[in-house]
Amino acid sequence: MEACHSPEQSNATSYAATGVAIVTLETFAGMWINAFIVSVICMAWIRKKILNSNEKILLFPGSSRFWFLCISWVYSFLSLIYPNHLYVHPIFQLLNSARSFFNCSNLWFSASLCVFYCIKIANFRNSFFIYLKGKIDRIVPWLLLGSVLFSLVIGITVYNIMDKALSNNLNFTCQGRIWKLSIRIDQHVLPHYFMLGFGYATSFTAVILSAILLLFSLWRHKRNMQTNSTKDLSMDAHIKAMKSIFSFFIMSSINFICLILTLIYSMKNESDAIFLTYLIQYTSPGFHSLVLIFSNPNLENRLLGILPCGKCKVFLKREL
Repeated sequence: MEACHSPEQSNATSYAATGVAIVTLETFAGMWINAFIVSVICMAWIRKKILNSNEKILLFPGSSRFWFLCISWVYSFLSLIYPNHLYVHPIFQLLNSARSFFNCSNLWFSASLCVFYCIKIANFRNSFFIYLKGKIDRIVPWLLLGSVLFSLVIGITVYNIMDKALSNNLNFTCQGRIWKLSIRIDQHVLPHYFMLGFGYATSFTAVILSAILLLFSLWRHKRNMQTNSTKDLSMDAHIKAMKSIFSFFIMSSINFICLILTLIYSMKNESDAIFLTYLIQYTSPGFHSLVLIFSNPNLENRLLGILPCGKCKVFLKREL
C-alpha cells in the first residue's frame, strides 16, 4: 500500500490534475464561443424560418467544433485521470473515431466557408467564376453534404484502424495505480495519420487558393478606387473576409504542424510532448470562431451586448 503513495505517484497525480485543469479551461472556453454562434444562428432560423448561405456554413463549423472540443475534453479527462477506463473496447475506438470525424468536418466546413467568401466577394470577369457566383447558394448545401460524407468515411476508417491497433498492439504496464498504454506505431496506425494529413492538405489548399484570389481581387479593387476617398463597402467586405481566411490559415498551419509533431513523438513514445501538441490544437477552434464572430455584424452585436465590461468590448474590437 505504501507504493501507491510514493513520490512518483504523487507527481503523476499532480501532473494529471494540472493537465485536466488546463484542458478544461481551453475546451470550455472554445465550447462556449461555438455554442454562442450556434444558438444565435438557430434563434435567427426560428425567427426567420430560413437561413442564408453564410449562416448555414457558420452553423456547421460551430456545431462540429463544439462537439470536437467536448469529446476531446472527455478523451483527455479519461486518459489523465481514468486511463484504465479509456483503453477498453469500444470506448477507445469510439472516442478516436468521433474526434477524427468532428475534426475533419471542422476543417472541411471552414474550407467551404473560405471558398464561399472568395466566390461571393471577389470580382473577376472569368465566365466560370461568374457562373459559380450565380450558383453559389445552390452549391453550398452540396459542399456541406460532401464534407459530412467525407468526414463520416474518415471516422469509420479510424474506428477500424484503432480497433486493430488496440487488439494487436496493446501493452499495459502498471506503476502503483497509474496505467499507461503503449501502442506501437506500425502499419495499422500510420494510415490514421495519413488520412488526417490528407484532410489537412486538401482544406489547406482550398484556403490558400481562396486567399490568393481574394488578395488579387482586393488589389485590383483598391487600384480602381484610389481616386475615391469615400468609404467603400466592397473593400470592407474584402478585408473582413481576409481576416477570417487568414485566421483559418494560421489555424490550419498550427494543426498541420501539430499533426506532424504528434506522429514524430508517437514513434518516440513521448506522451508528454503529445499532450502538449493537443493543448495547442485545442486553442484553434475557439480562436477562429471568435474571429468569425467579429467578422459578422449580427454575431458581433449579440456578443458585445452580453459583455458586462465596457473595456472588454473596446479591447476585443481593437484586437479583432
